[in-house]
Amino acid sequence: MKEITADPNLVAYCGLYCGACGAYLKGRCPGCHANAKATWCKVRTCCIEEEYASCADCTQHRDPKTCRKFNNPIARLFGLVFRSDRAACIGQIRTLGRDGHATDMAMRRRQSLPR
Repeated sequence: MKEITADPNLVAYCGLYCGACGAYLKGRCPGCHANAKATWCKVRTCCIEEEYASCADCTQHRDPKTCRKFNNPIARLFGLVFRSDRAACIGQIRTLGRDGHATDMAMRRRQSLPR
């Protein structure tokens, strides 16, 4: 199994930190940016089309919760079940940058900030 390290390239488009995800650590997923099979993800598609590193770069929605692609029913259910707060992750990226977010998530050993 891989070690949890701080790598800004492992910050997902939605703000989750792939570097602390079990699937990534076990080698079953390459992480959001490298996962060409994740065409189902509307957030990923939008960020690629807009050339954003993450939703934190979006100027149309200062609050990601106002974005239908980011805040859809499936994402809300995922956040509830896993007690994750992707919007807080986007806020942290805006405050600390991707490097700071990756460092904080690696230190916490979490893929998301808790609700």
